[in-house]
Amino acid sequence: MSEFHSEISKLSPAPLWQFFDKICSIPHPSAHEEALAQYIVTWAQEQGLDVRRDPTGNVFIKKPATPGMENKKGVVLQAHIDMVPQKNEDTDHDFLTDPIQPYVDGEWVTAKGTTLGADNGMGMASCLAVLAADDIKHGPLEVLLTVDEEAGMTGAFGLEAGWLEGDILLNTDSEQEGEVYMGCAGGIDGEISLTIAREAIPAGYTTRQLVLKGLKGGHSGCDIHTGRGNANKLLARFLAGHAQELDLRLIEFRGGSLRNAIPREAFVTVAVPTANEAKLAELFTFYTELLRSELGRVETDIVSFNETVATAHQVFTVADQQRFIAIMNAAPNGVIRMSDEIEGVVETSLNVGVVETEQDKVSILCLVRSLIDSGRQQVEGTLTSLAELAGAQIEFTGAYPGWKPDADSEIMHVFRDMYERVYGRKPNIMVIHAGLECGLFKEPYPNMDMVSFGPTIKFPHSPDEKVEISTVALFWEQMVALLESIPEKA
Repeated sequence: MSEFHSEISKLSPAPLWQFFDKICSIPHPSAHEEALAQYIVTWAQEQGLDVRRDPTGNVFIKKPATPGMENKKGVVLQAHIDMVPQKNEDTDHDFLTDPIQPYVDGEWVTAKGTTLGADNGMGMASCLAVLAADDIKHGPLEVLLTVDEEAGMTGAFGLEAGWLEGDILLNTDSEQEGEVYMGCAGGIDGEISLTIAREAIPAGYTTRQLVLKGLKGGHSGCDIHTGRGNANKLLARFLAGHAQELDLRLIEFRGGSLRNAIPREAFVTVAVPTANEAKLAELFTFYTELLRSELGRVETDIVSFNETVATAHQVFTVADQQRFIAIMNAAPNGVIRMSDEIEGVVETSLNVGVVETEQDKVSILCLVRSLIDSGRQQVEGTLTSLAELAGAQIEFTGAYPGWKPDADSEIMHVFRDMYERVYGRKPNIMVIHAGLECGLFKEPYPNMDMVSFGPTIKFPHSPDEKVEISTVALFWEQMVALLESIPEKA
């Protein structure tokens, strides 16, 4: 490995943190992870390891069993290469060219104004650290690093039968130490498109931009139940309550940047009668205070701005403005239903993730998640009905299956026994509401036994993302112990 670029390389366990430090130094947002993939391929070749890539771009690396372990079942260590690119509005950062800047903040590692990429960089670093080690006992070993997981699970969708030989897959994309996952939600993207007509800004109007920001955001699966505000929905609520009263004319609505991240910021450009500017300021200030009162226990940093802005764009027609505001205000968002099967786990949810305005249309991008197909289909039906009522179009794409729990999973029992042996207590066996790639792996490899585990990561998919240093050491300890505990082939 080349020189390190931050203080985290000095943390323990050194091999894992040093690989993560290197990962942070190479830009790798979704769909732009080729530079990191090429670095990994070159590094593996230099180590004398067997490395290949499939047509999708996934990276496969093989390492022979350590002496005396040749008869163990084959293990596939799995992570994804890409990261979610989110930054604060006032952070100057280009995810295509600039390295992530991690730093130690007390008991955590976080990044300066951007997502950290611990999701799934910590898992990827652990895979590479195992490959680099000469003091870890393991059977036949493979590493699978998939591409473009966060934007569409492209690598997992493209995985073909015949590339992997292992019997067991250890997914490293979980985010709570002490929990081991044996199932996850499936999901689908939904895009509502509303065609709009425009007309000239009426005489006697001025243009203002209303901004709502400072929300926590986060992962639309792991954090959807936490009560965090959705900036898109909150700003739409203000328009629904006051657009007619103030005679506002909508010019642009934009908010969020990823369908799988809870929107932290939203921006609305409106034309307002000059005579109503003071009333707009009063109502928007009152609304901000209302949100602080309603959400203040969760959202501690809500801020808003009401600014003069110049624009060359015309306003929506009144009819199209009303249709758009009605869609946004009526769209369900957040937890739709909790699971009856698994206490405390979300069954079905919806995230109104991204809103974009063009000259002749507005697009609303949502992500539906559900542990059960019928739950997902119910929300698809709700969104379809909403679009029909508003005279909009809707398209669903990128459906991926959930990972159905297997109560007879051998590797789950091995993990549980290992954990209890090492720590004197059992781990929590869980099903996660996020989308893991394991469900897609089951199609080409239906007999592969799988579990998912990882260190504690808070606020993934947001600039507040951080990983707990002490749990990284525990995660590594579990990885090493688990590899040594893999059963022999029948």
